[in-house]
Amino acid sequence: MSALSFTLIQTALHWEDKAANLRMLEEKIEALEGAQVVVLPEMFSTGFSMKPELLAETMDGPSVQWMKDLSARKKIILTGSLIIEEEGRYTNRLLWVLPNGQVGIYDKRHRFGYAGEDKHYAAGNRRLVASVNGWKINLMVCYDLRFPVWARQQRDEAGNFEYDVLIYVANWPERRNTAWKTLLQARAIENQCYVIGVNRVGKDGNDIYHSGDSMVVDPLGAILYHNAHDEDVHTVTLSKTDLQEIRDRFPFLKDGDEFKLLV
Repeated sequence: MSALSFTLIQTALHWEDKAANLRMLEEKIEALEGAQVVVLPEMFSTGFSMKPELLAETMDGPSVQWMKDLSARKKIILTGSLIIEEEGRYTNRLLWVLPNGQVGIYDKRHRFGYAGEDKHYAAGNRRLVASVNGWKINLMVCYDLRFPVWARQQRDEAGNFEYDVLIYVANWPERRNTAWKTLLQARAIENQCYVIGVNRVGKDGNDIYHSGDSMVVDPLGAILYHNAHDEDVHTVTLSKTDLQEIRDRFPFLKDGDEFKLLV
């Protein structure tokens, strides 16, 4: 398939109020027509909370079921991260939910120690690259953006790229939005892929303001979409043909270093 659409939902979140957030997000998603992949922010049901003992759910919990039900009803792929408890461990877990009920998971690798995330949540140790209609999508969470090795594009012996789109879901504060915007472009350029960053807006329960600055960047670093401060639901359609033309014209990664990720 030569094209794939992604709907970015940049929104304010109700602090630690799961029911209110799910109602609000469901209203936005129900209004969509013809959506394919819908991307929600990090910890979309609670905001970026360090209270997993109070807010965590299991994979059988109501928020995961909400994602499954909505995905099936709207016939969309739905993704975003939640606070999940599993075997006594808390994780900041991104879910990739298909209309048929299948769920891919990615546990955030890099925990934001500056806010104490490393004291409350366990680190993931495995990447998730999902496949959709011939596209491969690498899924990551917020602070992972600062660590380029974790996202680094790899190629197989035939020269095939590991992924085509790199997605970051986030609660990234305005005070560091220069890093957010710069690194989204850098990840696109160095990995010769599209990059999508979906962030929240508004103040959280710690009085930290988030400017959104959700972006879509093409493999040359050009910004295809950017919105700061406003709540917005935006759909962008990406071209596999354009991606392949860029990779063929500028075969930079063949000159790169070989490496293996050790976790």
